[in-house]
Amino acid sequence: MKFKIIIAVIITFAFCINCKEKQELNTHSKNLTIVKNRKKVVYQVFTRLFGNTNTTNKPWGTIKENGVGKFNDFTNKALQEIKSLGVTHIWYTGVPHHDVITDYTKYGILNDDPDVVKGRAGSPYAVKDYYNVNPDLAVNVENRLEEFEALIARSHKAGLKVIIDIVPNHVARNYKSISKPKGIKDFGENDDVSVVYNVNNNFYYNLKESFQLPEWEQNYKVLGGEKHPLVDGEFNENPAKWTGNGSRASKPNMSDWYETVKVNYGVTPEGEKDFDGLPEEFANKNYENHFEFWQDKTVPDSWIKFRDIALYWLDKGVDGFRYDMAEMVPVEFWSFMNSAIKIKKPDAFLLGEVYNPSLYRDYIKKGKIDYLYDKVQLYDTIKHVMQGYGKTDNIPSIFNSLKDIEHHMLHFLENHDEQRIASPDFAGNPEKGKPAMVVSATSTTAPTMIYFGQELGEDGSENAGFGKPTRTSIFDYIGVPAHQRWMNNKQFDGGQSTDKEKALRDFYKRLLNFTISSSTLVGSYQDIHLYNREHTKNYNDKVLSFVRWSDEEKLIIISNFDTEKGFRFNLKIPKEIIKTWELSNENYVVNDQLYNQFSSNLKIENGGGCIEMSLKPLESFILKVK
Repeated sequence: MKFKIIIAVIITFAFCINCKEKQELNTHSKNLTIVKNRKKVVYQVFTRLFGNTNTTNKPWGTIKENGVGKFNDFTNKALQEIKSLGVTHIWYTGVPHHDVITDYTKYGILNDDPDVVKGRAGSPYAVKDYYNVNPDLAVNVENRLEEFEALIARSHKAGLKVIIDIVPNHVARNYKSISKPKGIKDFGENDDVSVVYNVNNNFYYNLKESFQLPEWEQNYKVLGGEKHPLVDGEFNENPAKWTGNGSRASKPNMSDWYETVKVNYGVTPEGEKDFDGLPEEFANKNYENHFEFWQDKTVPDSWIKFRDIALYWLDKGVDGFRYDMAEMVPVEFWSFMNSAIKIKKPDAFLLGEVYNPSLYRDYIKKGKIDYLYDKVQLYDTIKHVMQGYGKTDNIPSIFNSLKDIEHHMLHFLENHDEQRIASPDFAGNPEKGKPAMVVSATSTTAPTMIYFGQELGEDGSENAGFGKPTRTSIFDYIGVPAHQRWMNNKQFDGGQSTDKEKALRDFYKRLLNFTISSSTLVGSYQDIHLYNREHTKNYNDKVLSFVRWSDEEKLIIISNFDTEKGFRFNLKIPKEIIKTWELSNENYVVNDQLYNQFSSNLKIENGGGCIEMSLKPLESFILKVK
């Protein structure tokens, strides 16, 4: 059988490829899940910031002073531009109704106490009503839910799947739904507050103690010190509830998640599970088996509440969820809820935030979460390389250690919790993200995620109020300058973007579109970095290379992370790969697939291959062998 060969060298300014959906089997490992269709790309967007054209950016500015984006700002044009970037799923961050400072009492919405709200716009992870959406995001507050439903419809029309947040570990201290369906009870509404714990209580209580605000540190002042009728240094909560991050103190620390309360999932204060365990063999069973298992079991009330919330949003057209701090909730609950979700919507996209690698397999296999952040391994390691002091030698072992679950590990370089690549505390230059993005997006079958503005080099330098710059604020009303220039007064055409911003976005667009159309990237992988480190002169720990292949194409991916030095060497392709690819002992012409600016030869002698390479700083390549 004669293969059509592609040897790829992925360059920072990437290439155009036709986007065609394919159905491929993942042959990377016998233990891996079958990958259907294509690689997935998630575009995370902070919803209230996306459409904001106001450039005032006053620290602690009000919604009138600094402006806010709306659901309606995601026009058909905007969504088509996001889609054309090479995106398959859009994660609208901050949609559920969370605490805000803006007064919406004329719409029947109770005011929120600034003493327990972070920032002026509030944290999206302090949800106060799971059955409605953030009123800030609506043009007509009374029709805010309908406006979001219309956004879901527009997103689907654009070919995008919709993801929203569910925050199962904690809720706002003042949780109260005014929109819940008939028969639904609020969190804590039926709690027995005369006991610290009851299996069906939604919260934990400190008896005979009232909640007290933290001692403010580092000269922090609520609302930046502005006078406000509700800022009085008190919040009425008696008895005091445990705080969201697990602090049991009635007076939590400022570093605790003091604006939230911990949800009880039937785990006693001593850590005992007050519900049926999931048999070990269920790690290898499908979601139908998990769903059936729970049908005759009695589960804690909090489980039912969150399951009902998820099913409610599926009925609205949502296609999946991002679960905040999933590892702080028992894995059995995830089996219960996710199997119910999959019964209703088998292709639902379920992304969990789990940072303990020893828990990965439990939350994937038993918890039935589709994807987990690859944060503490790939992200942290590649960040160090981008910053100049890490070695690429540490990367191949990560892929090897996760090869049985690699399809379930989502890759990213930015999200709302992390520093912007261009910020001085990270890399200080968005160009340094190019080789890292190539590796992140092409190394495995895992989904790729980017954060809005990343593709334009946003540096997160705005002082919004609560917190510090380097991360685009999720707590305050703010404009995002690089994104605003691309948005160009809601024309969404890059009309005000700089040449560098346009070139960077073009790189992301070419790269991401390649990843979702290439059968190779849901195919096989093998490291060649360590082989070249041992056998290739001038090849070093600032370079990384690996191969990917399928029946349709063969890829060699090589990137230079060095910001100042270029390298010349003969990249070696081991004999076992040449044999697998069924190549003969001859020369193959290789041509650059980006702008046809590179041509060389793949020379095969004695069963091994080599290519003369010349890599500029921060450069990568994709070559095709004819």
